Amino acid sequence: MFSKVVIALVLFWQTTAFAAPELPKDIEWLTNDTDLIYAAPEAKTGGTFNTSILSFPPTFRVVGPDSNSSFRSDVLDNQLSLIGIHPNTENITPELATHWAFDKDKKTMYFKLNPKAIWSDGKPVTADDFVYTLEFMRSEHIVAPWYNDYYTKEIDKVIVYDDHTLAVVSSKPVPDLHLILGIQPTPRHFYGKLDKDFTQKYNWEIAPNTGAYQISDFKKGKYVKFKRKEDWWAKDLRYFKNRFNADTVMITVIRDFNMMWEYFKKAKQDVFALNFPEYWHDKSKTPVVENGYVYKIWFFNDTQQSATGLWLNQDREIFKEKNVRYAFAHAMNIEKVIEQVLRNDYFRLEQGFMGYGAYSDTTIKARRFDLDKVESYMKESGWKKGSDGIWEKNGLRFSVEVTYNVEEHTPRLVVLKEEAKKAGIELRLQKLDPSASYKKVMEKKHDVAWSGWSTSLRPQYWEHFHSANAHKPQTNNITNTDDPEMDKLIDSYRNSLEEKERIALSLKIQQKIHEIGSFVPTFMVPYVRQAYWRWWKLPTPAGTKHSGDLFDPFGSAAGGLFWFDETAYKETQEAMKSGKSFPPVTSIDETYKMKLGN
Repeated sequence: MFSKVVIALVLFWQTTAFAAPELPKDIEWLTNDTDLIYAAPEAKTGGTFNTSILSFPPTFRVVGPDSNSSFRSDVLDNQLSLIGIHPNTENITPELATHWAFDKDKKTMYFKLNPKAIWSDGKPVTADDFVYTLEFMRSEHIVAPWYNDYYTKEIDKVIVYDDHTLAVVSSKPVPDLHLILGIQPTPRHFYGKLDKDFTQKYNWEIAPNTGAYQISDFKKGKYVKFKRKEDWWAKDLRYFKNRFNADTVMITVIRDFNMMWEYFKKAKQDVFALNFPEYWHDKSKTPVVENGYVYKIWFFNDTQQSATGLWLNQDREIFKEKNVRYAFAHAMNIEKVIEQVLRNDYFRLEQGFMGYGAYSDTTIKARRFDLDKVESYMKESGWKKGSDGIWEKNGLRFSVEVTYNVEEHTPRLVVLKEEAKKAGIELRLQKLDPSASYKKVMEKKHDVAWSGWSTSLRPQYWEHFHSANAHKPQTNNITNTDDPEMDKLIDSYRNSLEEKERIALSLKIQQKIHEIGSFVPTFMVPYVRQAYWRWWKLPTPAGTKHSGDLFDPFGSAAGGLFWFDETAYKETQEAMKSGKSFPPVTSIDETYKMKLGN
């Protein structure tokens, strides 16, 4: 009798402990099926889109050592999130979730999953895949401190109501809650229990995804091929319809930018970036363009600008002094580069977080080339010029190595080098291939990194400027900024409950970055210029407010808008063989042009 009572109690407590939670009674489900469509209804599927990268990715993983290469976005862009952002209105749009709701606590969002959503291996996407995202991202085995921190401090938990209903809970109330909680799923059925062998085991594994394409083939050092899923579960959804049209996306490794141009002119590549003035103005005066086989487009956008510039490693003895960092900035004649090399096509980037609306401090101005200020700062810190005109102090010469990885940037850096010499600073230019350059910078073995970073809808500071990421490899704090006041500001920004306070903190952080002087901003390019073979078609307008690449094949917000026109392909091939030409086409699209002064 006693045993039966015990069993009954155990069953009672088990049932109570594992009972499914209940949704709030007053929940208000939202969706978005009214924002304007920006894909072309006449778009058709078909064709192979040929594009390229400068170096083969060091891994297919998207977390852990060596995972932060440019190829990473190709993988992540084929992994949908719970929700997306409309690239023109910035409203929430459905992705894996059809509906969402906000809790009154301002830290919880509820989601209804699309029951049609499946992984590329045919398994259904369920709420548990989002629970596993937290387990995965918090695991020490992925060797990814930033993700460990973010998914521990920013996201509290995922609550499962049933297979297709869940809540994601932030660790605190925050403005723009949807930018934090619209997370991606991670396939538990693929990874299972993680262990210390994770980084090695999954280096070249192709993980299941939920987007329009999946890797179908690759050869290390040569190419990666993506195949469009013909029966993709989301192909008829409002904001995905008539997009992601190429049957195949072939990404070939071409290790030299000039060689990419040669491949492009032979139609071995379908699109080529013409943002470099040399290509837009001069090199594009070539038969394939002048005969109308290749079109040119200059498309202006209105979006967040990349933090592009010179990143000074403060762990190097020479950059420990603020005065020396200031002197370095004043020795960089960025305006001369813009005028002489870039033909005034580019704009001066005043600081690293421009284009973020109220979150950007538009009063900050980058330090300009000024020989008198260089001299003042250096003498104040006890430096003297040596016999060769270069500053020196205690046996240390002001000679630093600038690491970069794009050959076309060499003329820019040569001008900076010549001008810096006038200021008593020697720049030693070191061009490496992208993988080697990335590895050196991530290991913090650089003096100066010539680099830019991708953007987000809101400024992100912790990864680049918090001391938690300083003095260690494989973090994005490549200046090794370690400043207690900066840490307090960043921590407050991350923990802030009010949007107005976050905006004020954002402005203070940007002022602090300027004050520290470890980042020298260079250029911004609020547009995209591309050449493309005429058998590829674009919608009208050709892109969106946030388009950074009109031929981005994968991005869930603004990618995959182009399509293959087989009739135009055959027509062009025949014309090329017979010597027939078409009228040359250069388009300038100012639909979303930023209001900027030169």
